[in-house]
Amino acid sequence: MIQGAELQTIALQASQEELFTHVLNDAALGSSIYINIALAGLSLLFFAFLGRNVEDPRGQLIIVSVMMVSAVSVASYTGLASGLTISILEMPEGHAMAGETTQLAGGAEYEGTISLWGRYLTWALSTPFILLALGLIAGSNVTKIFTAIVFDIGIMITGLAAALTTSAHLMRWFWYAISCTFFLVVVYILLVEWPEDAKAAGTADIFNTLKLLTVILWFGYTIWWALGNEGVAVISSVGVTSWGYSAFDVVAKYGFSFLVINYVINNIDTVSGGTTYGATSDAIPADD
Repeated sequence: MIQGAELQTIALQASQEELFTHVLNDAALGSSIYINIALAGLSLLFFAFLGRNVEDPRGQLIIVSVMMVSAVSVASYTGLASGLTISILEMPEGHAMAGETTQLAGGAEYEGTISLWGRYLTWALSTPFILLALGLIAGSNVTKIFTAIVFDIGIMITGLAAALTTSAHLMRWFWYAISCTFFLVVVYILLVEWPEDAKAAGTADIFNTLKLLTVILWFGYTIWWALGNEGVAVISSVGVTSWGYSAFDVVAKYGFSFLVINYVINNIDTVSGGTTYGATSDAIPADD
């Protein structure tokens, strides 16, 4: 007869409370999340302070766009910290983490590895604002901006599908391939279409800096996924994988946003669309 003390309870699904406690007590994982909540919140306040005197409507739109990146990050990282957007997923046969179990800080053991799938929601809601700011700085048209944003959202949604698919190992990489294909469309717009627009708009210098920063770091995210615990698991530690994404976020989001706001403040005449920019109509309201 097997003694109760010798049994390991492997439950089907971890509760949010257990995941919250685990994040709180795992030094690497927890710090990668809580430090970013603080950075996102502080950067949001700092950016609001920097842009407080900008009155040009187009300049304000660009600043608000990048401020929304920090705002989304506060909410999304809080979702990760609370356990709301974290799950333990049992990887399919053929995956490097197949058959692995995860022991949480509370002592319970679960089949599978931790997936921080809430990050994909973060990126799906924050990266469109990065592209909106870039498109506006480049002086691009609505069609190109819309195209970049739509394919960008496609990157994140198919990336989420790659992370959550447990039916077959090959399907995870098929989703990843689709996501990379969408990514190449965005890269084409950033490297080919928008630089020409930026030349015409007189913003080529800052745009070239921002485009390289964005493209290089976004390639970094893509490669990191492949290497991390959701990909081939060369980096199997959830905490290290999470810190990699968080480090990318610090530069790709907050560093990027500072460069944008600083440029707008000091070059308002270049980015200005006039005092009527954003108006829904050129008509003058009739007197009552």
